Amino acid sequence: MYVLIGGAGLMGRDLAKTLQRMQYTVAVIDTNPAICQEAREKIGVMAFEGSAVKTSVLIEAGILKANAVIATLRDDALNLALVTLCKHYGVPQIIVRMRDRDFTEPYKLAGATHIISTTELAMNRVINAIEYPEVDAMMHFEQGQIEVLKLSIPENCTIVRRSIAELAQDPRFPAGTLIIGYQAHPHEELHIPNGNTLLEGGSTILAVTKPELVHQLVDFMGLCGT
Repeated sequence: MYVLIGGAGLMGRDLAKTLQRMQYTVAVIDTNPAICQEAREKIGVMAFEGSAVKTSVLIEAGILKANAVIATLRDDALNLALVTLCKHYGVPQIIVRMRDRDFTEPYKLAGATHIISTTELAMNRVINAIEYPEVDAMMHFEQGQIEVLKLSIPENCTIVRRSIAELAQDPRFPAGTLIIGYQAHPHEELHIPNGNTLLEGGSTILAVTKPELVHQLVDFMGLCGT
């Protein structure tokens, strides 16, 4: 899979490193020659000097064969231009980093397939840390209609040594909540559990629930105040 990144700032370079480790073929475009040289020598990806919103540079960088383009340019106006060009060239996946929420609809109209608001991500992380200190991580889906939680199970948690089937049958367990992932120990792989899976102290679970049920789930598991 060929991924083209428009803008090799801090975020662009970090993405390039991560995607390369995942065995993707990665190229970056940036106007700064020193950054391009660093991308080639230190990260080991292809780098093209020039503007990511200039058609000749995009063609040289291989936009016609790109499976995905990630727009991480310095401002939304430039990213919007890049998204528009990617749509014109038929790129299947167009992912854009958004700074200003006012660009949400323009990005959609231009053809972005995924819009990542860095401001909202940071705000959500801060709010979640304040409101749900017991939750290791939380992700929002479908405009916040669904939450995926990562929860550590302490040794003294009330659900230790209980099976997932037992939890589901408990009337206090939030209806519609599902445990979709289980990691017995930090160094073990995460796997999909079944009803017979016993939850051990020191383990980690992934749970899917509704936003209004998060507090109920945390309370049920006995995580508050542990």
